Amino acid sequence: MSRRTLTLMVAAMLTLMLGVAGAMLPVPYVVLSPGPTEDTIGKVKGKPVISIEGRQTYPTQGKLSLVTVAYQGGPGTRIDLLTALRGWIDPSIAVVPEETIFPKSSTAEQVEEQNIQDMTNSQDDATAAALTELKIPYTSVVAVMSAEKGKPADGKLKPGDEITAVDGTPAKDVEKVAEKVRSRKAGEQVSISVTRDGKPLTVPLTTVKGVDGKPMVGIVMQAKFKFPFKVSINVGDVGGPSAGLMFSLGIMDKLTPGAMTGGKFVAGTGTITPEGRVGPIGGIQQKMVGARKTGATLFLTPAGNCDEALKAVPQGMRLVKIETLHSAVQALDMVRTGTGTLPACTAN
Repeated sequence: MSRRTLTLMVAAMLTLMLGVAGAMLPVPYVVLSPGPTEDTIGKVKGKPVISIEGRQTYPTQGKLSLVTVAYQGGPGTRIDLLTALRGWIDPSIAVVPEETIFPKSSTAEQVEEQNIQDMTNSQDDATAAALTELKIPYTSVVAVMSAEKGKPADGKLKPGDEITAVDGTPAKDVEKVAEKVRSRKAGEQVSISVTRDGKPLTVPLTTVKGVDGKPMVGIVMQAKFKFPFKVSINVGDVGGPSAGLMFSLGIMDKLTPGAMTGGKFVAGTGTITPEGRVGPIGGIQQKMVGARKTGATLFLTPAGNCDEALKAVPQGMRLVKIETLHSAVQALDMVRTGTGTLPACTAN
């Protein structure tokens, strides 16, 4: 073997080894792929996804499935370059920068905790939206979730405190409370009236300037609903707020006679507000693929996701444009009765 041939062979082997090593190097990307689907009017591991106690429920048929996105990668468990390349080739998978899922200001554990909290909030909002649509009365209060360390409310307001008024003005909702606090100048005093353990209490706080320059006292709030009966939702390890719409529909289906879908397989996604507004979500393309793989032919799509969804509609799937819970109910009425024209996603 000549020296030239040997040199070329060694160079080729080194190039190959470097290529393999490079392909195995971790990269700051996350792979998003179709995750599992769960029927909100069905069961998970033998337990109903939605359980209702204290109110009459009715048997139903068909499926109202929520959809999810599975992810691979992230801080501490980064994917390698080869995995990222395979994802870029597969049209059903998205490869996104790591900070898209895990902001640099948050740890993986904090992101997971936020996803769990978002799921809990979405379940409460979904129940409120369903009862609003069914005209079943309920009440709500503004509750303190936490007080930020080192801020004026730290040690003075506690998780579970129910805010009843700000400077004597009734606390109607979270935004109204925040607006009242922001109406003060940094350094001015604001009085927060709360109910703690059933007893009224007024807490004076001095506002400080927040990172956005606006006055704040350092509390995280949420709407806490008081429903006339108990609604429990069981979805295992699923997190995030994007199943809100499907939870609302599942609750309504169980509380009303007959099958909302007419026995058909319907999947969908979308956040929900207590008033019934449906918002856009992430990972729409992967969610559609997951829904189609499990047999769904109709997909309830938030209006804000229509443009993106139209770029990758799985074959055999029909997209229905949804803006509110009420419009979703109307669409399911059309599906059940076979009358009317379903609102379709169209390109802008």
